[in-house]
Amino acid sequence: MQDRDWTSHALTLIEADYQRSADTHLVPLQLRAFPHVDLYFKDESTHPSGSLKHRLARSLFLYALCNGWIQKGKTVVEASSGSTAVSEAYFAKLIGVPFVAVMPQSTSQDKIKAIEFYGGKCHYVTHPSEVYEAARQVAQQTGGHYIDQFTYAERATDWRGNNNIAESIFRQMQKEKYPIPSWIVSSAGTGGTSATISRYIRFMYHATQVCVVDPEFSVFYDCWKTNDFSLRSEYASRIEGIGRPQVEPSFIPSIIDRMEKIPDAQSIAAMNILSDLLNRPVGPSTGTNFYGALLLANEMKQNGEKGSIVTLICDSGLRYLNTYYSALWLDEKKLLNAVQAEEQTLKRILF
Repeated sequence: MQDRDWTSHALTLIEADYQRSADTHLVPLQLRAFPHVDLYFKDESTHPSGSLKHRLARSLFLYALCNGWIQKGKTVVEASSGSTAVSEAYFAKLIGVPFVAVMPQSTSQDKIKAIEFYGGKCHYVTHPSEVYEAARQVAQQTGGHYIDQFTYAERATDWRGNNNIAESIFRQMQKEKYPIPSWIVSSAGTGGTSATISRYIRFMYHATQVCVVDPEFSVFYDCWKTNDFSLRSEYASRIEGIGRPQVEPSFIPSIIDRMEKIPDAQSIAAMNILSDLLNRPVGPSTGTNFYGALLLANEMKQNGEKGSIVTLICDSGLRYLNTYYSALWLDEKKLLNAVQAEEQTLKRILF
């Protein structure tokens, strides 16, 4: 039997936390290479738990609480490569329930420390494809609830508005030179963000198109091309937080206007360039977003088009100082030379 008083209290705690939080900034970036294309970055790194996944985690907790799935004293379990688990650990601590993150052994130590900072525990698997079953088993063993971001990301958020990320972007763009973006660029971890943005655009009759960028070892792009939802990859994505070895239930290809597969070296090079332009480090998935936005900006320039492009800063690069920002780590992953070459190419184009 659900403890309705406890559930009401938990919901109040989450809503109070939301009321204490300000919206994230929309950061403009004008590049000389594209004088008639204005770039903007929705800076999701400023959420209390440090990433875009803060919005998702809040929605997942509200959804699960209102469905009676999260209950007093019961463990919440998630399958996550890092950022979602950090944000969910934050909300689990807020409402006073135990939290376990099931993740690959390759997850960055900085994210592991962040999960543990909020009182969460980590359960490791060898390959990313193992996280789903392991999370179900941990939930069963603890008598808890597997919150399952990959299934519920696209339905836990109200895509019609209610201060979701899409509504926030369009509200913040109202006074800009090109208030209705030509493109919004998003990478995909669950597919929930691209689904929310795409649905909201249609609901509001906007002409904006959505481009989803995918890293090398991910099946989302191939699913979008072929409509084959059975695709699997034996390799894990090297861009932490995005790309999946299987097509997740929250990935909705039918509402995506365009997809681009971005080589990992280009994502990391773009991460470095953008960090210099903004004078602060951003994460690798933000580099993927930036590279996709540059592809579209260059295309608009070649076609003589004017307009705006909005993309996302997913999290801070401070979480990756020992990995993507480390020459030694990149060399171990056989990425260093390719990243350096891509950086030189981007500098020639942009500067």
